Amino acid sequence: MLATIQYRSKKLQVDLSKPIDISIPMQASKKNVNAWYLDPPKIEPVKDGDWIASVKEGASINFNNIHFNPHAHGTHTECVGHITETLYSVNKELKQFFFLAEVITVAPEKLNDDFVISKKQLQFAIGNKKRDAIIIRTIPNTKEKLSAQYSHTNPPYLLEDAAVYLREKGIQHLLIDLPSIDKEKDDGKLLAHRAFWNVGGSLRKHATITEFIFVPNSVVDGIYILNLQIAPFNNDATPSKPILYKIENL
Repeated sequence: MLATIQYRSKKLQVDLSKPIDISIPMQASKKNVNAWYLDPPKIEPVKDGDWIASVKEGASINFNNIHFNPHAHGTHTECVGHITETLYSVNKELKQFFFLAEVITVAPEKLNDDFVISKKQLQFAIGNKKRDAIIIRTIPNTKEKLSAQYSHTNPPYLLEDAAVYLREKGIQHLLIDLPSIDKEKDDGKLLAHRAFWNVGGSLRKHATITEFIFVPNSVVDGIYILNLQIAPFNNDATPSKPILYKIENL
């Protein structure tokens, strides 16, 4: 099913019957991807006395409570409210949902005891391309990312100047397959978050960061249409389901 999307002066065609889901689904399991020292998410039927809201237990419906943290338990999209005293909501600040995106693959490089993504690497991967969104796939890229337990592992992260480069490049939406764009234990500095959202300057309230994605190896680097789907939580972050569409008429 071909659809035409007007992007600036160009008409781009995408096949809506061929979505590429780059989200990690949430499950009530120790195998659920996890970070920030939390227990796995819980999905449990409501209980009222002896009544259990599960068809398996004799009820007429399945009626579950879900306990999770969007930052720790799967693909999520966040806005500047993640690091500001003012309670900005990603549900209110994100007003458009289709973007021209570039998928790039980066091998984090060693810096002291860390692995990092540098400005130089992003400059090489992006070049002179002008995009609304950048989707960063790190290598190695294995299916272990779907169930990785990141707490206390010091995962790779973006250097501050890399985040500044993306901001100055005009990138509005940053998606990455790591639990955070910042170092796991950085004494609360959050340098990359602060740089990307321009904290201390004119806040980029419309800009978003999406973490914990997974881009399959079958997806080649290049240009796509991104549909950034979010759950309507009035919170700094919310579970999300980014979908890519190959552009058919390039």
